[in-house]
Amino acid sequence: MLKSQHTFLFADLAGFTAMTEAHGDERAAELVGEFTAMVDALLAQHGGEAVKGIGDALMLRFSSAGDAVRLGLAIVEEAAARHGHLMVRVGMNTGPAVQQGSDWFGAAVNLAARVSGAARAGEVLLTAATRASLCEADDVVLRAQGVQAFRNVGDPVRLYSAHRRGGLVRGDVVIDPVCRMRIDPEESAGSLSHDGFEYRFCSLECAGRFAADPGRYAVPGDELAG
Repeated sequence: MLKSQHTFLFADLAGFTAMTEAHGDERAAELVGEFTAMVDALLAQHGGEAVKGIGDALMLRFSSAGDAVRLGLAIVEEAAARHGHLMVRVGMNTGPAVQQGSDWFGAAVNLAARVSGAARAGEVLLTAATRASLCEADDVVLRAQGVQAFRNVGDPVRLYSAHRRGGLVRGDVVIDPVCRMRIDPEESAGSLSHDGFEYRFCSLECAGRFAADPGRYAVPGDELAG
């Protein structure tokens, strides 16, 4: 008897540790609440269900891989559009799983969490199993990201990144190098130059931290790293 296939999606806040260090525990807790509310509002439009929250990460389940990919894109796009919000990284996988109460368990769930950990800020990353479950869609483009080995996963996993056709690209996003929050250049608290690159900041506090030790924060080649 064939088991039902589910697509499991994990989304978490990229740079959460850096943000917590820069702005404190209370702001970190507030941001997790804002993130959860944002995802709940988007989830209502995409036919999936929230399973649980794990720190700054959320686990979701879908019967449709297409719905999961579209929600993943909606989450990263919404976060990237908000000044003062962290970027989000999303990973997903499709396969059978076992339900116990309101939670889900199994190899497919574990791999989805691993894929999320491999995603970069602002990226929606999915496995070949999820790709195989997708129906063609004119608004979504998949790009091969090669094969990656994960600890305690038997075979290397082929990965793909999902993109909205004509949507936001990573280079369009400005990130505070200290707290990792997304910055609207017109609302930034200021900017500083270092080694020929200009950096913008959410607050004078972050600008001051950068000025005191720019080598600790300056990452012009990887400004959206998780």
